[in-house]
Order: sequence, then structure tokens, then C-alpha cells
Amino acid sequence: QVQLVESGGGLVQAGDSLRLSCAASGRIFGTYAWFRQAPGKEREFVAGISWSGSNIYYADSVKGRFTISRNNALNTVSLQMNSLRPEDTAVYYCAARGARLHSNYPTDYDYWGQGTQVTVSS
Repeated sequence: QVQLVESGGGLVQAGDSLRLSCAASGRIFGTYAWFRQAPGKEREFVAGISWSGSNIYYADSVKGRFTISRNNALNTVSLQMNSLRPEDTAVYYCAARGARLHSNYPTDYDYWGQGTQVTVSS
């Protein structure tokens, strides 16, 4: 059974850091991504990483602040979030697909974690 389990969310102040982790079980995925969804808004792409880790993609809003990484031996993907802002507040989701091509679109991902809440106070 394929499962993605996120951890690491929480309540922090603006300027603080958080590290989200996602543990995958059941299979190895070609592409991972993190998405987020704030109340009343659509789910949006945050960061993505290819199979080898050599191709990495970020939303403009998080470039220079967030870092995505993966460990294929442990089948995990992480999102290091620095210099957090109140507008980063959202539920963060780990997503995975078998294909090795990156996509920014949620509908292209086959598997999702349950989500973890990140709240940044001003």
C-alpha cells in the first residue's frame, strides 16, 4: 500500500524556520513535490525535485527561502523553510508521481499525504 506521511508543521513567528519531512512507503517515486493550500485559496505548487535530485523547481514566492531535498535510500523528501512569512501560512502537502518529469499541476500527482499545518504569526 502506497503511503505518504508528512511531519514537521507547527506554529512559528515570522522569520523563523521549519523543516517538513515526507516519508514514502510502498514504492519509489520518480518525482516529488510540495504543494500548499491556504483557506479559501486553490492548492499551489511550492517546490519539486526530480528522481536524481539534480532538477529542482521552486515557486517564485519561496525562491531563496525554501530548499527541497530527497533521500532515495530512505525514500524521504524534505522541505527546509527559512525566513517564514505570514503569507506562508497554509496546509502543506507532499505529493508524488511515478513519472520522472516534473509538473507544477496538482492533477498530475497520483499520491498525496494527509497534509501538515504551517502557521506563521506576524
